[in-house]
Amino acid sequence: MELAERKVEEQKGEPAVVERDIDSNLVTAVSRTKAESIRRKELRKAGKDPKDAKEEEKELDERSEHTQDIDTVCKEFNTDKDKGLTSAEYDKNLERYGKNQLTPPPEKFWVLQLLEHMTGFFSLLLWMASILCFIAFGINPESQDNLYLGVVLAAVVAITGVFSYYQDAKSAAVMAGFKNFLPEKCIVTRDGEAKEVLAENLVPGDLVKIQNGMKIPADIRILKQSEMKVDNASLTGESEAQKRDTAIMKEGSELLEATNMCFYGTLCVNGNGTGIVTATGDHTTIGSIAKLASEASEGGETPINREINHFIKIISAVAIFLGVLFFVLGFILGLDALDNVVFAIGIIVANVPEGLLATVTVSLTLTAQRMAQKKVLVKNLEAVETLGSTNVIASDKTGTLTQNIMTLQHFWFDGKQRNAADFMEGKEDRDGKTFSVVKHCLGLCTTASFTDKQEEKDNIPFQARRFSGDASEGAMIKFMEPLLRKDGMRIEEERRKYPAVYKLPFNSTNKFMLHVCDMGSEHVLWMKGAPERIWQRCDNVLVDGKEQAKEEVEAKYSDGLFRLMNNGERVLALCMKRLDPNMFKPGYEYKWDGEGGVDSNFPHRGYTFIGLAALIDPPRPAVPGAVRSCQTAGIQVIMVTGDHPDTAEAIAKMVGIITKPTRRDVAARERVPISEIDYDHPDIGARVIKGAEVNQLSDEELDHVLDFEQLVFARTSPANKLTIVKALQEKRFKRYKDGRMPKRIKNIVAVTGDGVNDSPALSQADIGVAMGIVGSDVAKDAADMILLNDDFASIVDGVEEGRLIFDNLKKSIAYTLSSNIPEITPFLVFIVLQIPLGLTTVLILLIDLGTDLLPAIALAYEAKEADIMMKPPRDSRTDRLVTRKLISFSYLQIGVIQAAAGFYAYFVVLSDYGFPAGELLGAAQLFFDFADDRDDAVFTPPRTVDAVHLQVGDNAINLQECVFDDADTCHIPDEALFHAQSAFFVSIVIVQWADVIACRTRRLSIYHQGMRNTVLNIGLLEETVLACILLYTPGVGVIGTRPIRFVHWFPALPFSMFIVIYDEMRKYLIRLGPPEGSEKKMNIVEEYTYY
Repeated sequence: MELAERKVEEQKGEPAVVERDIDSNLVTAVSRTKAESIRRKELRKAGKDPKDAKEEEKELDERSEHTQDIDTVCKEFNTDKDKGLTSAEYDKNLERYGKNQLTPPPEKFWVLQLLEHMTGFFSLLLWMASILCFIAFGINPESQDNLYLGVVLAAVVAITGVFSYYQDAKSAAVMAGFKNFLPEKCIVTRDGEAKEVLAENLVPGDLVKIQNGMKIPADIRILKQSEMKVDNASLTGESEAQKRDTAIMKEGSELLEATNMCFYGTLCVNGNGTGIVTATGDHTTIGSIAKLASEASEGGETPINREINHFIKIISAVAIFLGVLFFVLGFILGLDALDNVVFAIGIIVANVPEGLLATVTVSLTLTAQRMAQKKVLVKNLEAVETLGSTNVIASDKTGTLTQNIMTLQHFWFDGKQRNAADFMEGKEDRDGKTFSVVKHCLGLCTTASFTDKQEEKDNIPFQARRFSGDASEGAMIKFMEPLLRKDGMRIEEERRKYPAVYKLPFNSTNKFMLHVCDMGSEHVLWMKGAPERIWQRCDNVLVDGKEQAKEEVEAKYSDGLFRLMNNGERVLALCMKRLDPNMFKPGYEYKWDGEGGVDSNFPHRGYTFIGLAALIDPPRPAVPGAVRSCQTAGIQVIMVTGDHPDTAEAIAKMVGIITKPTRRDVAARERVPISEIDYDHPDIGARVIKGAEVNQLSDEELDHVLDFEQLVFARTSPANKLTIVKALQEKRFKRYKDGRMPKRIKNIVAVTGDGVNDSPALSQADIGVAMGIVGSDVAKDAADMILLNDDFASIVDGVEEGRLIFDNLKKSIAYTLSSNIPEITPFLVFIVLQIPLGLTTVLILLIDLGTDLLPAIALAYEAKEADIMMKPPRDSRTDRLVTRKLISFSYLQIGVIQAAAGFYAYFVVLSDYGFPAGELLGAAQLFFDFADDRDDAVFTPPRTVDAVHLQVGDNAINLQECVFDDADTCHIPDEALFHAQSAFFVSIVIVQWADVIACRTRRLSIYHQGMRNTVLNIGLLEETVLACILLYTPGVGVIGTRPIRFVHWFPALPFSMFIVIYDEMRKYLIRLGPPEGSEKKMNIVEEYTYY
């Protein structure tokens, strides 16, 4: 992918983009062609004909700010290039141009959305069945059953469609609400003061600061820039980052090709700058060609989508196959054509789980709400299930595992370690010769600044004040500001007194930041960065204000650095160089062309080392527990950071990523230099690897490194991080040091990150997780999830939610499918054995969409099982949503018991009304004939209650004495059958009580899970009350139900109790086996029944 093929910056820095030698004309042609292609595509999406869209083209062509000088641009918008707009001019421009918002795309009309929900594959099957019923009624109007069935089927599709649409709308509303969690902000200067404002409040004329990693909030004419590059891929399709400058473009040149412009929606991937807003909202370049930023990207099919579609295909194929099979069998057996059609419809209806899609929608809506409460924004809600399948998390350190509340903890200079707090408290000399130079470096080689003037007025403590810039620099200015004020100075005043004439921002290639400042009599180069990079550039060391050869203090330096890093502190080295005033005069234009670049025109070696500044970023309190939860759940947590290996190792040990001996630990234990310890030493259980080492490893060697359970990658570049993620995804076997056989694996990799440098890995990962507070816009765009609180523990919440979605859908499907067998077998028995139909199609629908629906949906509300994070991640290759084990459980185990319960109740009721079970074989036609024409019936003796024989046409049946001598039912075939069918219906309701209780857990006992699912408890009550309403409400009998006697509720109860006992025994035997995910062979019960 384009973004992944670039080198980008690391950890809040800027990218070192590798430039290619490209013909500029070719780039221009590609840019123009791509932009035109995108323009036409987006205009079509907006419902416009590109040929007629002249207004948009004219508006774009007439803009000329890129060909004007800055003064002209400022005059046009009544702004000042130093102080920005005045409040009065801002109000005028806001009224004139409006908010900086794009007109949202037209939403699909709600009626069309509703129709989509009513025309899914399951719905189309039911529509077809409904139409066939109406056709059957049209052929034979005397058969009201077909009319009722057609109406019920149509009503079913309509009701479920409305419910599904409502739930989707509800879920969409929750997701739309997430947008307010992450309003885009930027720094503007108005009335001469810098302030942070919402991007939507920008107006033309605003003076905006552009920072690395930022999404450009409007079309901006660049006023100043430092090593600035932008990613215009979203606009022009160019994969290469484009340099920006301040040069005025030639008259007539195209706006899209202007190098002095930044365009709305593109990304700053290197350097920084300042510019004047020239267009906002729909008037921007993207707005003018209808490129709507709120338009959602069309992602690939998510795992949960694949699973649901896979299930729908299986069930639909089964339903249609059985429907056609029974239709053919009916013809072979000589059944009436219309009856045959109705029976085929019954088979299809019995197999289709009409409530499944509603259950899925409810599950996702609930997840959206729960994730919102846990401060997690999920761009694609269905991707949460992917996180539930994750077995490797490659986490950044700063701000994710740690609190990102940097504090200056220690200094090291003049050969000694010193507490930073001692300088504040006066215990250390604030005016010492070397420390005075340290203060200059910290104050002048930083760009962070406090942003809220009100906090100054309210006298808020400096440590609690908000600032712009990265966390490390924030810690420095929070230390420096009170220190300088004791001397009657402020950090901004110092920067104005000694202005920076050149700035080279931090990036992941250089790993340092450089400012050249005019100190009055001379230019001084100040630098801070990674200790190993700074030390190698220095020839001398400042000791008590005097320079010494660095070889004289190298041992002390190494010891001091080790001590600081071993404490888990983030260490930055400081250095300087006084530049020759005869060569580097005022107005000198400094250029940096990379390490040893031919165009670099100032020294990049021979510096003077000042000292070390150590910052502490303590682990988040919840992280050690979250890491343990991940490890218990079979998820490997790997740290991938740009920090120093010693610091990374110390933090990894604090949070539990490393618990086994590292190479350094083994060396310390054996009291030998670390270089004498082999990487394959048998006692090494955890590896700490530098990014430079990753570059030197072959694919096979890296694959072997990834066999370690405990891994830390330090000093990594964006390319390193991407390589690691790809290697994890491509890994196929896990090898063990203890001699166990290699295990076949398929890694699902989650990656966390916050900087521009993390975006390639975030895009490559199966699920990318960006930080919401400190994360750059580039990282957020590349990620699938955003942690609004930047807390690693929220990832564990996401894993639980992902697993819970999958678990609860499995449970709901297992519950729903179980009733298919008692619904299908009456038709099978009717066709094959000619026993009167035990359950009508209408009653099947009443079960599927009446009594079963709420309990099935209620399983989406089921709380996680206590062991959900003690199980290994789901293997997507074998653990599908619907497996043969689930089919076996639902159909061949629970379903068979339910069918037995239904037939038992059915035969008991018919027997009680005088029809012995032995006489029912082949009696179906007699029941049909009696219902069609009672006048042909001959009872012997004639009084029906006393009759022992019944003759209807050519068919006869022997009767027995009725237990209940109700004259309207005793020995009356159709009424007795209605009662028996109602009892069959009731028996399914009763066994489904037990089924839903059994399905609440997959492994644990219901005793441990409890009955705390209020929605499910209500569902159990609802299905019972609904069954009573359908049986005992006057007038409802037209659908084929009858008010059965209370005693006829009891035949199914033993079967219901048996289901609970059987399932508890099954789960108990499963728990006796090896733990889930163990390499030991599972017992036979788990092998064949654990779904």
